[in-house]
Amino acid sequence: MGAKEFSKLPHIGEALLRREDDRFLTGMGQYTDDITLGAQTYAVFVRSPHAHARLRSVNTEAAKAAPGVVGIFTGQDVAAANINGLPCGWLITSTNGEPMKEPPHPILALDTVRYVGDHVAMVVAETLQQARDAAELVEVDYEVRPSVVNVADAAGGKKAGAVVHDIAPDNCCYRWAIGDKAAVDAVFAGAAHVTRLDLVNNRLIPNAMEPRVAIGSYNRANDEYTLYVANQNPHVERLLMTAFVLGLPESRVRVIAPDVGGGFGSKIFLYAEDVCLTWAAKKLNRNIKWTADRSESFLSDAHGRDHVSHAEMAMDADGKFLAMRVHTDANLGAYLSTFASAVPTILYATLLAGQYTTPQIHIEVDAWFTHTAPVDAYRGAGRPEATYLLERLVSRCAWDMNLSQAEIRRRNFITSFPYQTPVALQYDIGDYPACMDQAEQLADVAGFAARRAASEALGLRRGLGYSSYIEACGLAPSNIAGALGARAGLFECGEVRVHPTGSVTVFTGSHSHGQGHETTFAQVVAGRLGIPVENVEVVHGDTGRVPFGMGTYGSRSISVGGAAIMKALDKIEAKAKKIAAHLLEASDADIDFADGEFTVRGTDKKLPFAQIALTAYVPHNYPLDKLEPGLDETAFYDPTNFTFPAGTHICEVEIDPATGVVRVDRFTAVDDFGVIINPMIVQGQVHGGLAQGIGQALLENCVYDRESGQLLTGSLMDYAMPRADDLPDFTLGAVCTPCTHNPLGTKGCGEAGAIGSPPAVINAVLDALHPLGVKDLDMPASPHRVWEAIDAARG
Repeated sequence: MGAKEFSKLPHIGEALLRREDDRFLTGMGQYTDDITLGAQTYAVFVRSPHAHARLRSVNTEAAKAAPGVVGIFTGQDVAAANINGLPCGWLITSTNGEPMKEPPHPILALDTVRYVGDHVAMVVAETLQQARDAAELVEVDYEVRPSVVNVADAAGGKKAGAVVHDIAPDNCCYRWAIGDKAAVDAVFAGAAHVTRLDLVNNRLIPNAMEPRVAIGSYNRANDEYTLYVANQNPHVERLLMTAFVLGLPESRVRVIAPDVGGGFGSKIFLYAEDVCLTWAAKKLNRNIKWTADRSESFLSDAHGRDHVSHAEMAMDADGKFLAMRVHTDANLGAYLSTFASAVPTILYATLLAGQYTTPQIHIEVDAWFTHTAPVDAYRGAGRPEATYLLERLVSRCAWDMNLSQAEIRRRNFITSFPYQTPVALQYDIGDYPACMDQAEQLADVAGFAARRAASEALGLRRGLGYSSYIEACGLAPSNIAGALGARAGLFECGEVRVHPTGSVTVFTGSHSHGQGHETTFAQVVAGRLGIPVENVEVVHGDTGRVPFGMGTYGSRSISVGGAAIMKALDKIEAKAKKIAAHLLEASDADIDFADGEFTVRGTDKKLPFAQIALTAYVPHNYPLDKLEPGLDETAFYDPTNFTFPAGTHICEVEIDPATGVVRVDRFTAVDDFGVIINPMIVQGQVHGGLAQGIGQALLENCVYDRESGQLLTGSLMDYAMPRADDLPDFTLGAVCTPCTHNPLGTKGCGEAGAIGSPPAVINAVLDALHPLGVKDLDMPASPHRVWEAIDAARG
């Protein structure tokens, strides 16, 4: 079945209410912190108050004697147990052919702490309060050393002694590049015009609604471990923990991720806490729970973004892009998190072609260790960083060439597909002018001049900003990902189990943490089999029930996980047709299946799906010589290419020059997600992404003190999150060019809002302030920053 036929199935494109919302809205969901096991104890981690220090000693004697304490573990205990450090899942090779510097990442610090919040000890007690009290009694003698928190200092070696790891004495993890440097330099040498731009992509703290939680459990009777955890990919967590850290057979470990209250990438990774609890559960023969509080999450969750870049675009006299070159310094934090090394390289640089026909591109990325929390994938993971740089640069090019924002984009759009970019990726399909046209219409760009005049009459400034983004979703195929350094396959698994009554249970390796899989996947299966949606159950998040899976991130769930389910449904249909052919006394080649019925082509003979299902399990009249009983099929799907969602976002802002306050007055997003299963869920995903992107553009900023390395934005009092009154009503539109290489024609929608919106907002702010002499502004465009920029421009 192809994408065209799939899109016409029942339930596909239907805005069904989310089935899972009933339990969430009535308080019946079960999150990890809702779980209480027998003989449960509680863990508290002693964390470093210093960004960089040598551990002279860790004295736990007084803490061990405290009431209720069951056990205390330090880095010495971990070393004695021969537990390995946390692995990085992606190998990047530097331009000189050397592998990236990959220092050990211990689950509890052995002799050095490397960021504020680094793990020093784990205290386990009968109650949470007892664990907290005992943790206060752990005496740590720190020898404080110089720290470095930003890439400018790390790269320049400006602080003596501020070396994060001995293996990287210059703090450089790798120097990587893509593209033809010589060809790019030659184009620049003869270009009619060159536009240059320096910019910072600010560091973000993910702030999922549910903080990270884990419960480690061990069963002596069968020598099996169970980890309950708020995680986006339980199978990958199990694989990394067993094979690379604890050295346990996977069959001895079960990972269960129940309802998860948001992830945004921050719950993809294997964290030290998860390993500590799993290991200690056997040591103590007790169940152990750890729940992060919000301040602890600020310190210890993997952060996002944090790039400093210089970009240049060479153009001809008509504003046609000829070549682009970029140098980016990326902050990786103190350790390599699970996918950290891939974000500023494979997931960033390969997207810098954007929607444009730039013939030559060369990107250099230098990645640096600093004394900060590890930086890894956050909603969009490299794609927002690429789009922000490119769309800021394109807008600057328009101003330099005296062209409108729409015109410079239209002159350079890709219009013929498939299209091979100069930075590895090949786009299969798209219609970028159509997205732009619809966005301009919905945003009423034609009426902007009148609205600007009305604002100016009130002493306010109004600006219009464009962003035409593209992203690569699916994180596949595995062979290409492996060639680029991935240390895992990036396929997905789906099992479809038809029960004797005709109802169906689907087991998917994807994981839902707010995306609505229980509804969307049920629509896919119900539409394909012609059964009611309520007759389909979707199971995920449990390595004990699901065969395997690579989890949810990179907007891969429907395009990869859904495609695996479709492949399993192909097998179900093929076997069911053989059963139907036997019952209808026909050749299976003459059996058609549609709308839940098997028919003999050219006759009125037919049987319902439910009867075929019953026959498979009650095989009284069954071709036993040809088929096994039962109707249960599993499939793995490894895509042949990424999918490429794209679109144009247009933001309109109004600014009060007296205060610097920026108000987003209008925001229009037109996206091409290919075939859409449930438009209501897609709109919700876009709304959420836009809120996060606008939050980055105007409010959010993770800041460390440059001298001490202390986190200055360590709570919601200091780190500004977007609220309802910071956001306008969003206007959404859609263009559909179905993906050409997956059976559903889908592309993915979960990250688009966070990718396209930040440059649209900042471009709108600069459009408003440009007449005042403000030419540049980094995120977040907070009132103070905007006011300072206006004041500086006035002199």
